[in-house]
Amino acid sequence: MIGSILFLAFLVLLFGGVPIGVSLGLAGALAILLADQSILAMPTNVYAGIAKYPLIAIPMFVLVGSVFDRTGVALRLVRFATAIVGAGRGALASVSVLVAMVIGGISGSGPATSAAVGQVVTRSMSQDGYPRPFIAATVGAAAATDILIPPSIAFIIYAVLVPGVSVPAIFMAGMFPGILAGLAIIVAVVALSWINDFGGKARQEERLEVWRTFKEAFWGLLAPVVILGGMRIGAFTPTEAAVMAVFYGLFVGFVIYRSLTLRDVYEMLVEAGEISAVILIVVALASVFAWSTSTLGIVQPVANWIVGLGLGEYGTLALLVVALVFVGMFLDGISIFLILLPVLIPIAHAFQWDLTWFGVILTMKIAIGQFTPPMAVNLMVSCRIAGVSMESTIPWVVWMILAMLVALALVVAFPAIALWLPRTMGVM
Repeated sequence: MIGSILFLAFLVLLFGGVPIGVSLGLAGALAILLADQSILAMPTNVYAGIAKYPLIAIPMFVLVGSVFDRTGVALRLVRFATAIVGAGRGALASVSVLVAMVIGGISGSGPATSAAVGQVVTRSMSQDGYPRPFIAATVGAAAATDILIPPSIAFIIYAVLVPGVSVPAIFMAGMFPGILAGLAIIVAVVALSWINDFGGKARQEERLEVWRTFKEAFWGLLAPVVILGGMRIGAFTPTEAAVMAVFYGLFVGFVIYRSLTLRDVYEMLVEAGEISAVILIVVALASVFAWSTSTLGIVQPVANWIVGLGLGEYGTLALLVVALVFVGMFLDGISIFLILLPVLIPIAHAFQWDLTWFGVILTMKIAIGQFTPPMAVNLMVSCRIAGVSMESTIPWVVWMILAMLVALALVVAFPAIALWLPRTMGVM
């Protein structure tokens, strides 16, 4: 009974417009009181929820995303990718996906990636003959790869919450599925562009030189190498890698591109502080909610009920796809992990799934939800920049959702796509 009240109170508060972190904390506090537990459990769990070393990486990765956004890295990457791909139907759409994958691998934030890439490519794609709803759909879908390609804030949260999963292991495990998801979206946008004759309409005033544009984009392309390569050779931990990435971004901005000022640094610190505070407040208050579900014994009966449906391994995975894509329309990946992992992990144990692989496919499902209308977070940002309604993107975004589902199905059918790299690199 108390368990039902817990989830009902959370949903009522959430749909009533109360911020998600506050909804989680209040619902958890109500359950604690109804169960005659000490209310002192609340401050204890709030502190314990964020007193974890890997979480220090979150504000640093948020900051590095702001740094690279302001240095003009996205524009330089677009010019380099355009020089490689060239002009023609689907070319610039492919470029936008590739750039979103690289930027997402730096910032780790879907909405931030959607905003950065959308601001750079929307005008040029429109001039090249792409309809704005298609542009918004492409950018929103491409930005969803950010939580798969490391560094990923969602992966950090997953590794913190799930015993036995390390941050380096799930970072490496997400690399190939993230690239596969990006390639699947590229196939979809190119096919749609060829069928509908999108692209290749703008006059090329000058032919972009590959070598020149590569030199301009080199420092942006090097950022993921610095972050992941440093972790691989043992030069620094994932948390230290986030700090190094900030210093690297500031070096590029002040010394190489000379596009940053001290005022920019102040504004970036304020922006990163606000975003990080929101994330960590949600994490802290969600710990109260998670403690309540665990203490009240709600988790195991729910997990047993799902396993007992008799759907089998793949049937259960299909059920989770539908559920998480739906939830992903309304909530971000971090919130979903904080709320649902206590239920999902016992299901994974019941079927003896590898928890690192399970984390990757859960994240892929959430990524699909982030650009699935009607409440897609990434799509909201790209639609706002493109100046179109979300409803107008549906004829295009549905094909990108199907492409992403194909990529997900491949990772489910062939777990080695996710697990080969971390095993080869010796991090799991």
